[in-house]
Amino acid sequence: MREIRIRALLDHRKTLGGVVGAALLASAGAVFAQVPDGYPADYTNIANAAKKEGKVVIYTSTDLSQVNQLKAAFEKRYPGVSIEFNDLGTSGTYNRIISEAAAGQTAADLAWTNAMDQQIKLVADGYAQPYKSPESKNLPDWAIYENTAYGTTVEPLTLGYNTALMKKEDVPKTRAALTKYINDNAQALNGKVATFDPEKVGSGFLFHTYDLKHLGNSFWDLAKAFGKANGRLYSSTGQLREKLVSGEHILVFNLIGSYALDWAKTSPTLGVAFTEDYTQTFSRPLFITKDAPHPNAARLFLDFILSKDGQRAMAQGGIPSIRNDVGDGVLSIKQLDEMAHGHLVPIHIDAALLEYQEPKKRTEFLRTWNKAIGR
Repeated sequence: MREIRIRALLDHRKTLGGVVGAALLASAGAVFAQVPDGYPADYTNIANAAKKEGKVVIYTSTDLSQVNQLKAAFEKRYPGVSIEFNDLGTSGTYNRIISEAAAGQTAADLAWTNAMDQQIKLVADGYAQPYKSPESKNLPDWAIYENTAYGTTVEPLTLGYNTALMKKEDVPKTRAALTKYINDNAQALNGKVATFDPEKVGSGFLFHTYDLKHLGNSFWDLAKAFGKANGRLYSSTGQLREKLVSGEHILVFNLIGSYALDWAKTSPTLGVAFTEDYTQTFSRPLFITKDAPHPNAARLFLDFILSKDGQRAMAQGGIPSIRNDVGDGVLSIKQLDEMAHGHLVPIHIDAALLEYQEPKKRTEFLRTWNKAIGR
């Protein structure tokens, strides 16, 4: 009799445990599969399939310290789907996407860099798959390319200066004034002016070629002034920051403002200025790779980063939002335009980005650039 009672008790506990466990699993599944407002009802299929895939792999050029809050917000919203960020830089991401596809060993689900022209070149060359995000309606028209590549940020290019070596009122306010300032002070600025190297970093090539489009031949006057002052070239924003804050450099042009504005909060010798003729802004196009190994997780992440919650989480990490509804306390495209005196000029995510990806045009630009700066 005692054995029967013990067996019955064990069976009861087992049954109870199964019921509780099933209830917990059902509850977790319900939360995970919750459909955001405005999304199609069958979006739960993508979410649940993503959970089975378990992770999403992203090749990027983004400073990983600035995506921690984005990562945490996504993984909280979708438990069971982890994000694997791989910071390969702009050119590293571009080359790896191509080489892995050629070998039939695609490892990345998403490509996300600020080399907008390289990103669109990859899309045009067939390395991406189309996906119409439910968040498309919340983006500017210029931020969507063929329902495949999506702009995720709006980031200004600014002038950075060392506040201990240069007064705020002396900072040039236009590109013409910048050219004149460097020319007039070339000896004092010898080796103390810097910018991105267009040969070594894809985003640097993009920034300079779009300045050329805006300025025409006067861009080459700026390049010649830069060469006259024995200007220095770098392949990362981190290097530019280090040299500027230390005082090795006095002035940097085409400094990525999203990073600089954040760094200036804790670096008293780093000043950031917006030019008043125009402030070029770039975005970080994101696309799903053609043979993404985790395609549903990729769609889930793409939608999340474009959503209000995803944009706010990213903006809290220091990368300005492409949306205007992310709330107070973070930078949005509207606030940036105000800081830029109403002269914010976004680089459109469209086929025009392919112009300087044509080998002949690229070679011609770099040859003229090197000649202008005296290389």
